[in-house]
Amino acid sequence: MSAPLSHYFIYTGHNSYLTGNQLSSECSDVPIINALKRGVRVIELDIWPNSTKDDVDVLHGGTLTTPVELIKCLRSIKEYAFVASEYPVVITLEDHLTPNLQAKVAEMVTQTFGEILFSPGPECFKEFPCPESLKRRIIISTKPPKEYLEAKEVKDKEDDSQRGKASDEEAWGNEVPDLKGSHVANYKNDLDEEDEEDTDDGDKSQHSLAPEYKHLIGILARKPKGGLDAWLRVDPDKVTRLSMSEQKFEKAVVTHGKQIVRFTRRNVLRVYPKSTRFDSSNYNPLIGWMHGVQMVAFNMQGHGRSLWLMHGMFKANGGCGYVKKPDFLLNAEEVFDPKIKLPVKTTLKVTVYMGEGWYYDFHHTHFDAYSPPDFYSRVGIAGVPADSVMKKQRF
Repeated sequence: MSAPLSHYFIYTGHNSYLTGNQLSSECSDVPIINALKRGVRVIELDIWPNSTKDDVDVLHGGTLTTPVELIKCLRSIKEYAFVASEYPVVITLEDHLTPNLQAKVAEMVTQTFGEILFSPGPECFKEFPCPESLKRRIIISTKPPKEYLEAKEVKDKEDDSQRGKASDEEAWGNEVPDLKGSHVANYKNDLDEEDEEDTDDGDKSQHSLAPEYKHLIGILARKPKGGLDAWLRVDPDKVTRLSMSEQKFEKAVVTHGKQIVRFTRRNVLRVYPKSTRFDSSNYNPLIGWMHGVQMVAFNMQGHGRSLWLMHGMFKANGGCGYVKKPDFLLNAEEVFDPKIKLPVKTTLKVTVYMGEGWYYDFHHTHFDAYSPPDFYSRVGIAGVPADSVMKKQRF
């Protein structure tokens, strides 16, 4: 755990405050508590002015979700942050506040977390610190926002008229589609609030920040003008966090796959579900992991095979919420290309022992009117396309 943060996959939540669907469920600190108890290390909060504009609420903006007070979420994070793991918790903020409310958030955060808050100051890191040095610390990560009204105008620009994806039944079911160039849909306007580019270069975009708020940011998120080439440019003198929506990332891996792997060696990339996943479903996490994405953000209150893979992945490394990337994703001399089929290095052989007597636990006609059930096992690998396979036990 002594390598930079960028060298780890991190257990990451999306819209961590929602109890159910993305449109009308209740916002609460309960799903945040549940996620932290499971070992999730990245909690996302969308912060908005309350109805009277004098306090801060957490809610999914532009929907019918009922708000929860920010201070309640912060207090719950402090209480449960290190129940499952001592390693750092990152709070990613999607900010829609005016400068005076940003100052209020700074006061709340400072008073709530006190000495456990990691506040490096305004300087940029040349390299991220390691998880070991950040044990039992809280880190704030956000993109310096523009004026509140300007940010508000960006909402709901995604064209959800095209939602096509490959419907082929893959080894892990159609809920976890494999990475093939043909499955990438042609989205026209897939901007989400975090997809918006910075309108100014350098520190000019921070002019609207309350100074106290700016100094809280431990992991600075940026998205410079110029599209993917500018976003994925590696700065040798500083590191940053970049966010992309699911569909924008899926298009990017087709055209900029190796650049993404190069970017994620030093910088942090966060990928989050597209806004048309109203039911809080998720996407294939392997698409992000095979490109070195540290923060594959998931709706932890969701369901399905993709979420099983996410939970299974972070059982590794003692369930601490951080899993070291494989060395080939960190190789500075040769950039890994997930599209290339490499020679087989290891063959996994699994022997399944079928025990007699399982069916005695069920009534003779429990499943079938004429015979007891026949049990079988399925064992599979979820990975890059060359490795993905599912085998069913032979009788």
